[in-house]
Amino acid sequence: MEIELECWRRNDGGALERFLGAIRHAVYNRTMSHASELVQQFQAGNARVTVYGSAASAGAAAAAEAARVIRAAIAKQGCARVIGATGNSQIPLVDALVNENIDWKAVELFHMDEYAQMTADHPSSFRYWIRTRLEEKVHPGRTNYLNGDAGDLMAEMNRYSKLLNEAPIDVAFVGFGENGHIAFNDPPVANFNDPATVKIITLDDACRRQQAGEGHFKDVDAVPRQAITITCSGLFRAHTWVCCVPEGRKAEAVRNALEGPISEACPASLVRRHVQAYVFLDVASASRLSNVAMPTQSER
Repeated sequence: MEIELECWRRNDGGALERFLGAIRHAVYNRTMSHASELVQQFQAGNARVTVYGSAASAGAAAAAEAARVIRAAIAKQGCARVIGATGNSQIPLVDALVNENIDWKAVELFHMDEYAQMTADHPSSFRYWIRTRLEEKVHPGRTNYLNGDAGDLMAEMNRYSKLLNEAPIDVAFVGFGENGHIAFNDPPVANFNDPATVKIITLDDACRRQQAGEGHFKDVDAVPRQAITITCSGLFRAHTWVCCVPEGRKAEAVRNALEGPISEACPASLVRRHVQAYVFLDVASASRLSNVAMPTQSER
């Protein structure tokens, strides 16, 4: 780009056209960098599903869609209200999102859940995750934290519910857990018609194994047994769901969510009822779907 610009400055006859061509090429490559790994697209109920060749490409595509929704909300109403998700599978999305062109000062950020009685500076705290991966990088206009270590958890849940319900949520990032949970709505406690917006729950064993397996705790016994979470119905009220679900360990949950019964036995199956849901998979997480043709090694 510097070479082309210098030629233009020297009044080289074709330099301007070459310079503009280089810009168009760079913009096209940036736009299509994740699309080049697109494997397949299909509909699952209301959900629009795309499968990519890698977790990074799925995350970049999810971030681009999330950014589009956020920018549209800001253009329409002057602000955007966003519920962020945490965990290892959300890293490709968040790492790409912080590089998107978004007026972050117009964004109000929430997060989905927090362990009961865990301090905000604990490395496994979801407040710590949001703070270090999002807030400190993009500086949203307002970040609302769910205080799992509040002295009065009922009052804290009421406070957070009130904040969430003050105005519509424009987009929620909804990952799928290995047990099919969304946020911390594990199968034993999920309720698609939950009257609450935020509630305290007891984590099931599969969920606690996942938290330890992802490296957040030294072993399962170290994983807290209780957490505060936005409910299924609280999440469902978001205008748009952006679901980034990479990695082979999520393949069974993905199959149950997109091809199994829509029920609390797999809370993520609720995605098929949401009218504005986008699901971004990689080939590993899509590997057990019956309608996805896996690319050969040479095609990846």
